Amino acid sequence: MEELSLDYQENVRWFNETLGVGRSCDMVSRDLSIGGRRARIWVVDGFGGDAVLERMGSFWLGLAPAEVGVLTEMQTFIDRFVTFMEANASTSRDDIVTSVLLGKTLLLVEGVRGAALIDCKEYPGRGVQEPPDGKVLRGAHDGFIEAVVPNMALLRRRIRDPHLTMEGLKAGTRSHTDVVLCYLDDKVDRELLAEVREKLSAIQVRSLCMSQESVAEAIRPKQWYNPFPKVRYTERPDTAAASVMEGSIVVMVDTSPSVMLLPTTFFDFTQEANEFYFPPLVGSYLRLLRIIVFLISLFITPAWYLMVSEPGRLPEWLEFLSSPEPASLGLLWQLLVVEFLIDVLKLASLNTPDSLSNSFSMLGALILGDFAVQAGWLGPEVLVYMAFVSVAGFAQPSYELGYAFKLLRLALLLVTAAFDVWGFFLGTAGILVLLATTKPMVGKGYLYPLIPFNGKALRRLLFREPISRDNT
Repeated sequence: MEELSLDYQENVRWFNETLGVGRSCDMVSRDLSIGGRRARIWVVDGFGGDAVLERMGSFWLGLAPAEVGVLTEMQTFIDRFVTFMEANASTSRDDIVTSVLLGKTLLLVEGVRGAALIDCKEYPGRGVQEPPDGKVLRGAHDGFIEAVVPNMALLRRRIRDPHLTMEGLKAGTRSHTDVVLCYLDDKVDRELLAEVREKLSAIQVRSLCMSQESVAEAIRPKQWYNPFPKVRYTERPDTAAASVMEGSIVVMVDTSPSVMLLPTTFFDFTQEANEFYFPPLVGSYLRLLRIIVFLISLFITPAWYLMVSEPGRLPEWLEFLSSPEPASLGLLWQLLVVEFLIDVLKLASLNTPDSLSNSFSMLGALILGDFAVQAGWLGPEVLVYMAFVSVAGFAQPSYELGYAFKLLRLALLLVTAAFDVWGFFLGTAGILVLLATTKPMVGKGYLYPLIPFNGKALRRLLFREPISRDNT
């Protein structure tokens, strides 16, 4: 680790060259005279708090030589003349450069050993408005933003407990992204915490440009073929606070409005914030309805294809299902085409300007609806079943789990088309095996509390229990 030189001019030259003064238009540097000594500050334009820096600068310029002349250590200068709370001294060049690029203000004073790093940064960011996903009818309407410090404050506001710990880490050899572990130190599983900390410390990547997704991909098990999500995300501070109170670990990554909740199991995806803002009976009904509808969406098109692919397979009271209207495409191709068209429309909607969204909705309805049926390309029954599948997908709050079910539904449909009844049952068994062999990112197991079995925890996940005195 390279240390600062005792030569003030050499330090100024090195920092000017390294930080890019004159090369980067957003790197601001200025010379000052503090108590008759030469001094210089560096700050990234847009990060420095102008009001704080102006107030401290006016104070420094008024110092007399007698007040500064006896100082030889920067920590002593900070203790006497830096009024801002978040300031520290450093002699490591690498640490200083990283701190400046993170938004801190660097101060060098001639004849004073070390550098002052003043953390008065103000990151540009939006307000804490309600996130677009996870909206609730009642309850809090604030949400995490892309700056980690306000996100920590949102959790502190809800958990006013001295045991709440915010542990800061750095990840990325070039980006030096801030990663924060949030937990209750008297309730968290220490072995789990050590495992999460070890995985984050072992990340060997240059940059975390995709924020929490980069972190998740760097530490998740190497099961590329497994579509089930290994981590649960939320943009809601109340959801994150409840998880912390239950002993979970929240991982916050700077520049991301989503936080990671660890450990994550399959059954955690059955919960949604809305359920806890309704009475227990209503919340339990909504949760069970979501689970049932989502499971039906996995099997409905493969099971329907199996039932109508061969005449006489259904009993008389279900005969109305076995006679889909003829169309230009075969039934299997109709189902596959509509599956892919739905995703195409989702992708197109993400890139459609708001002013054109109504026109896009009308165009999509014409293509996939009445026009496709009248042209004889698709049967009306196919559109009905696929419309149900699409609605069921939006009823589930996790996009990752929704696409996992979609890929499994397509695989099950193809296996059923190839091997008929045996294909359907073998495909179903394959899904169960894939689910059972999914490795969690950290924790007891992906199917906990079913495997290993914990009846009380499983009941709490399937039913919305009334809040007791010791319940979060």
